[in-house]
Amino acid sequence: MKIEPAKIQVRFSDIDIMGHVNNAVYLSYFENARMHYLKSMVGSDWDWNTNGIILLKNEIEYIKPVHLYDSVEIQVLVKSIGNKSFTLEHLLTVNDVLCCKCSSVLVGYNNKSKKSTVINPVMRSYLEKLH
Repeated sequence: MKIEPAKIQVRFSDIDIMGHVNNAVYLSYFENARMHYLKSMVGSDWDWNTNGIILLKNEIEYIKPVHLYDSVEIQVLVKSIGNKSFTLEHLLTVNDVLCCKCSSVLVGYNNKSKKSTVINPVMRSYLEKLH
């Protein structure tokens, strides 16, 4: 299974006084890419209340600056899968040049019971196909 990279539009409001994308904005870019991938895997009818996930941790490495008119793409890779959590790696590129990468740990979560849960078997099977 292959999912196309998420294409991100850099907005004027994303740019800081240094003339490049502000470091805090990257988290929104990675969230957009992550949701692009998850929706591509499980579809738009997925019940996120009972089969949800929550973000536990982000670790970002800034490599090269991104500017206003850059064409940004983010590839999301499944790095590891546990019983209740999984780790995704996000690779942000401009013209195939790596500019930033982010590792995110996500945990299975039932929003109704407000408790962590094992990863839903359907989601797990999709994650395993991308691993």
